[in-house]
Amino acid sequence: MPEHRREGLVLSIAVGVVAMTFGVLADAAGLSLPQIVVMSAFLFTGASQFAAVSVIDGGGSSYAAVGSAMLLAARNALYGPVVSRFFRGSALRRGLSAHFVIDETTAMASNQADDAAAADAFWWTALWLWSLWNIGSVGGALLGSLIGEPETYGLDAAFPAAFIALLVPHLRRRPGRVAALAGGLLAIAAVPIAPAGVPLLVGALGVIPGWLVGRRGPTEARP
Repeated sequence: MPEHRREGLVLSIAVGVVAMTFGVLADAAGLSLPQIVVMSAFLFTGASQFAAVSVIDGGGSSYAAVGSAMLLAARNALYGPVVSRFFRGSALRRGLSAHFVIDETTAMASNQADDAAAADAFWWTALWLWSLWNIGSVGGALLGSLIGEPETYGLDAAFPAAFIALLVPHLRRRPGRVAALAGGLLAIAAVPIAPAGVPLLVGALGVIPGWLVGRRGPTEARP
């Protein structure tokens, strides 16, 4: 088995374990097993799924849940130009590949030496990742009723931890730090006055001052 396929499999197994946490949290938030299956199969982006479930569990509206999920999923659109050069063929094939353009598949594909290996890494990682994410989600949902409240095991911290993991690399640059600080302050200010889930959307406005700072000067990472 080529090295990039082995790496994709190992990565997918790790993500499958995280999917079990999602299944547990989704079950605790009141989602049915069919709803969890559909969300994992068709939304298929962990951060967005955690965001939606967290909003629902906090009593937020379906609009806030969808808005939060779409906000986090929007970053995947930026990966399109990175991986599009690896794919040739019909519009149907390219459209199908778009469903699997996420952090992990993009990272695996863009790390290869040539386009053929990149496409192979993308599809094998996508296949294993999608399969194990859905298996893990279902397994977590079935286990949810057995383990009781997720807070007992600290599973309720999974989404904040995942969000921080996405944020940390951007803190190396000044615009990222400004955006994080501004977004955090905006979200905190919105908590007492906004419905559940809305502060997350409000916090997204922090990218504006970050973008303005980025336009004013160099953004090299700190040594």
